[in-house]
Amino acid sequence: MTESSSVNIDALAYVRERGLGALAEKMGIEMLEFTAERAVATMPVEGNTQPIMLLHGGAYVVLGESLGSMHANLMAPEGYVAVGVDINATHTGSATSGLVTGVCTPIHSGRSVAVHEIVVSDENGRRCSTVRITNHYKKLKR
Repeated sequence: MTESSSVNIDALAYVRERGLGALAEKMGIEMLEFTAERAVATMPVEGNTQPIMLLHGGAYVVLGESLGSMHANLMAPEGYVAVGVDINATHTGSATSGLVTGVCTPIHSGRSVAVHEIVVSDENGRRCSTVRITNHYKKLKR
């Protein structure tokens, strides 16, 4: 999906129909909002925990990459696809139950690179993790 095509269709409906991929599906990630300005999704803590029942740090990263990569593809120039080249996360809290919510906003969306920040919070609104992902726009081979 490219920026020009996103104007003509409902981006959230497109993502829900296309899906977020097998891993995101297994982890229970559900997209709630998907626009040019931001992407928002939830993920259950249950089933995605460490042995000590805290949400696994890698789960935060999967949520962040799912949001950031999908949003980068929404904004990709015509004929290009976004591929992740760097991701990092800083965990500042630990979710133990319920749902976490990831809010993804673009920091930079250029001709060759997109950078997104994803803030993941628990149900009390407490920030648990901040994820930053960089995607490179790669020309599609036809």
